Order: sequence, then C-alpha cells, then structure tokens
Amino acid sequence: MKVTVVGAGNVGATCANVIAHKELANEVILVDIKEGLAEGKALDIWETSPINLYDTRTIGSTNDYSKTANSDVVVITSGIPRKPGMSRDDLIATNAGIVKTVTENIIEKSPNSIIIIVSNPLDVMTYCAYLTAKVDSSRVFGMAGILDTARYRSFLAEALNVSPKDIQAVLMGGHGDTMVPLPRYTTVGGIPVTELIGETELDAIVERTKKGGGELVNLMGTSAWYAPGAAAAQMVEAIVRDQKRIFPVCALLNGEYGMDNIYLGVPVVLGKKGIEKIIELDLNEDEKKLLDDSAVAVKSVMDVLDNMNLF
Repeated sequence: MKVTVVGAGNVGATCANVIAHKELANEVILVDIKEGLAEGKALDIWETSPINLYDTRTIGSTNDYSKTANSDVVVITSGIPRKPGMSRDDLIATNAGIVKTVTENIIEKSPNSIIIIVSNPLDVMTYCAYLTAKVDSSRVFGMAGILDTARYRSFLAEALNVSPKDIQAVLMGGHGDTMVPLPRYTTVGGIPVTELIGETELDAIVERTKKGGGELVNLMGTSAWYAPGAAAAQMVEAIVRDQKRIFPVCALLNGEYGMDNIYLGVPVVLGKKGIEKIIELDLNEDEKKLLDDSAVAVKSVMDVLDNMNLF
C-alpha cells in the first residue's frame, strides 16, 4: 500500500505523520515544490519510527513525481493562502493552476489512484481536480466535513463536559460560512443533543463551527493544521482499510438532493473504491433551504473556475 501527500506544509506533513504512525501504508511519499522541504520533513517523521514503534517508510521528493508512481491514495494539500489585497478570483486562479498541474502529474504516474483534495477554496478545488483527472467522481472528492464535524463535536464535548468519543454528528453543504450543521442528526451516546443543551447555546456552537477556521487564523496568524491533517488521514484510513465509514465528504452530486454537477458536502460511505454510496438524508424544509442556499454560494465559486476556460 502506497500513499502520496502533495504539499509538505503544516497540513500535508501532519497528514503524512498520522498516516505513518497508524501504519496505513508501507510507504508514504511527501512531495513539495520547495527544495528540500519534503525530504526534510519525511526524514524527521521517519526518525520518530523507533520511538513510536512503526515501520511505515516516509520518503520526501522535491517535485519529482516518479517516486509517487502507483500510489493507491493521493492527498493534495497544495496551494497558497489568501493574502491581503488578493481577491477571491485571484486565489481561485492561482490555486486552480497549482491543483491542475499536481493532478495531471498524479494521474500520469498513478492512473488508478483515489484523490482526496484538501486545497482551498475546497469545493472548487475538488471540482478542478475532477475536471483534470477525467476519472469517475467516486475517486475524486474533498476533505471538509470531517474537519467541520470534528470542530462541532469538540465544542459540544466542551460545553456538555462529556467525551468527544460519544458525540456523532453530520454537517452538509459548502466548507465555510455556508456549511449546514444538522442538530437534528447530532447525538451524544445515542441521545439527541437537543435533550442535553439549550437552543441558544447550541446555536452559538453552530455559529462558532461555521467560523472555526477563522477563529484559529485570528489566534495564530495562520490556518489550522493538526485537525485538517488528521481529518485527511482518517479518510485515507477508511479507504485503505476498506472500513465503509460514513463521513461527510465534498462529493459530486448528480441528482442527489435535487442537485446536478455540483461538489457539495454530503454524507457518504467511504471504502476501498472511494465513495461507494452517497447517502440522501430526509431533510426538513428548513434544512433543505439552508442546503440550497449553501449550494448557490458554492456554485457561484465553481462558475468562476468555469469562466477561466482552463478546461
């Protein structure tokens, strides 16, 4: 089993580290465009193997995709953060070019791989990778919902003073302010969360979840990496171990929820074939309205990419 992580920044390196520690693959290839960065981080991770007692080999590469050949799963974290004065369209144009080039290299060397996108803006970059890869959409999807639900569940665990292990939740929609947390599908040890916490406090947690990434940027001056890296690694685990886990994932909808040709966060069954099933929840009127609003926002960003005529 071979896994490649493209982008050796904080998120990519964290993801590779978790994959290695869990022994999800025989080999983890870390790739970056910056000279020596991937090699250094891969070596640093490998040097923890005698301490943490695992034998997954981590190998770094500066822009040499030959080392990634025949990867089973590829995680793409490449891209730049939005800088002061940079418009949304500028960010999309820059990162779309990066994701397109990376995906072309990956498909050339590993045509049968499953591709997980972590690059931002998440929904549109997943769409970009799909258009580039020209493979079934069950093999190209994005990591957002696992991170968002993790934040939501951790905030709930804190508020309720219970273990996060006992909290299950689903979020849908786009990654960011338009995400759709679903308290009706949130349980604590099987108990509906609405029986354990007041509506006002729950609404505040939902709002905090929507702005979870921004909260960390304000605190650290940079975006998060521990939780995003671990979330991507959990998706890798579900695939390589064929766990059939039910996760919220940024997936291409073709008729589900009444939507077509849009990448949006929905619950899926994740296994060795990638997305093995998209689960359609029976949303009430309010939930459906929130999802439709989120889809409008996501589609407007996807339209920006379409109008760039990159494909």
